[in-house]
Amino acid sequence: MEKYKHKYGAEQIQVLEGLEAVRKRPGMYIGSTSIRGLHHMVYEIVDNCVDEALAGYCTEINVVIEPGNVISVKDDGRGIPVEIHPKTKISTAETVYTVLHAGGKFGGDSGYKVSGGLHGVGASVVNALSAWTEVTIKRDGGLYQMYFEKGKTVRKLERIGDAEGTGTKVRFLADNTIFETLDYDYETLEKRFREIAFLTKGLKITFEDRREEPIKKNEFCYQGGLISFVEYLNKNKETLHKSPIYIEKDGETPVEIAIQYTTSYSENIYTFVNNIHTIEGGTHLEGFKRGLTKVFNDYARSHNILKEKDQNLQGEDIREGITAVVSVKVKNPQFEGQTKTKLGNSEVTGIVQSMVNEALSTFLEENPQVAKAILEKCISASRAREAARRARELVRKKSNLETSTLPGKLADCSSKNAEECEVYIVEGDSAGGSAKQGRDRKFQAILPLWGKMLNVEKARADKIYGNDKLNPVIVAIGAGIGADFDITKIRYGKVIIMADADVDGAHIRTLLLTFFFRYMRPLIENGNVYLAQPPLYKLSKKGMKDVYCYTDDDLEKAYKDLAEKGIQRDQLSLQRYKGLGEMNPDQLWDTTMNPETRILIKVTMDDAIKADAIFTLLMGDEVEPRREFIQQNAKYVKNLDV
Repeated sequence: MEKYKHKYGAEQIQVLEGLEAVRKRPGMYIGSTSIRGLHHMVYEIVDNCVDEALAGYCTEINVVIEPGNVISVKDDGRGIPVEIHPKTKISTAETVYTVLHAGGKFGGDSGYKVSGGLHGVGASVVNALSAWTEVTIKRDGGLYQMYFEKGKTVRKLERIGDAEGTGTKVRFLADNTIFETLDYDYETLEKRFREIAFLTKGLKITFEDRREEPIKKNEFCYQGGLISFVEYLNKNKETLHKSPIYIEKDGETPVEIAIQYTTSYSENIYTFVNNIHTIEGGTHLEGFKRGLTKVFNDYARSHNILKEKDQNLQGEDIREGITAVVSVKVKNPQFEGQTKTKLGNSEVTGIVQSMVNEALSTFLEENPQVAKAILEKCISASRAREAARRARELVRKKSNLETSTLPGKLADCSSKNAEECEVYIVEGDSAGGSAKQGRDRKFQAILPLWGKMLNVEKARADKIYGNDKLNPVIVAIGAGIGADFDITKIRYGKVIIMADADVDGAHIRTLLLTFFFRYMRPLIENGNVYLAQPPLYKLSKKGMKDVYCYTDDDLEKAYKDLAEKGIQRDQLSLQRYKGLGEMNPDQLWDTTMNPETRILIKVTMDDAIKADAIFTLLMGDEVEPRREFIQQNAKYVKNLDV
């Protein structure tokens, strides 16, 4: 190996003092410098306010996006201490904002029993990564203020007047030399603040966006806490029992759980630790599942609903149609997993399980009608699972994913390297024919679909296996479905949905996405699902290269660009594509399939709660909420073909 020629002595060893390390490696502290990291800055300051609420001292938080993307966060908590810190010899407030790991969340005699956030680095990290930060504190009858630039103190804490009450207000402008964007997404922040309000019963959070008129404003306060959260999640679903089941346990590790069953077939369990969404679950989820399975089986046995000859219900049977929120407060949480959002504290499993065993058993005994309704659904799910198992085994026998057993209509690619291969799921035989002729056979496979697809939102797994529209998709992708899905076995790195740019095409896209979301979710989570973007228009003129436009805005821009070249509208021929089948193979390749020129939209899982709500709304049984959604959003629809 070639040696890198440079001096290596004491002077080459960097010692980053204060917050320099944060500015040097921001990703280590906030995850990234993308919009996710930008939002994380807001969460860190808000989390400090929430910690005050969890400690019982804060009742209201006000968050404002001011013009110029300045963030303001104000609370009515105790206010950061202002006295001189015995170790740093500067004010405690300045210490919190300039020294890493300085906070009230360490040790047995800390200022907080439990807390979220980054364990004491939140305020100082936000300060380090901001162009400027202004902190105003009301405490001990005084009004105090300090000011920083890029983490360095410009104006030390000083008393600027008298004040009644207590609280802290933080204003900051993220540093545009560090972040890729300073443009906050209102909906993303709104979703997080609503979540916090659900998880912190009685806490009022107001959120305003003053960047442009009209000002957006939302207020969140839920006295019902997790009960309100579950009701919100189920607002467009038909429920089996009117009120959510609520169980709570205080003590060293407080636990709160709310449960409500619906008539749907999907399982939705959301878990939180100290208000942090643990998207990978962990020991608290394990304890909940174990407790749930044991309680329902014990109840079914003791009430002779399950006979001696019957097998126990499995966990998946009992969780069909469940919506649950599990929230635990852990003093010293240990996080694991790829995204550090999986709880690892082993003792939490037993705490949650024993609580569910005791409280849920009592609830079922006191509410036999609810117990009966849920168990009828569980037993029905068990029978469907057995039918699905038989159908699954039949599918396995029919195909070991060799080319001879792949779907007849699939035009496979020659490469066997999944990373470079892609499959286009195409609506209709006509478009499929053009796609087969226009593709690059080395790495592009084509799977045409025809006829009306199954809406999996209204069907159990046993109806999906063997379905003549979905089975070709399952076999072609090659990784199974549901609990059997194995992302390592996918045959294509990109699964691309290519449908017409009209109502029917949108419907097929939604049906396929619903299927992937419910039965192949890792495919979306892993970033393997894409939407193709075929053009809507073609502008042509003799002697001129055709110009393709993907939106109305593209079309207007093309007209302007061509006018600058002396080509006027009346000289141009405009074709509006009604479907993919209208394009010849060369056109389809140039516009929609050529990796050099095509536009693909990656389908992501950034907000599973929102995604679940949308799929339920659009594809579920409840008609009225869907009608309201269409009426509210119709004004935003363009290019609607009827």
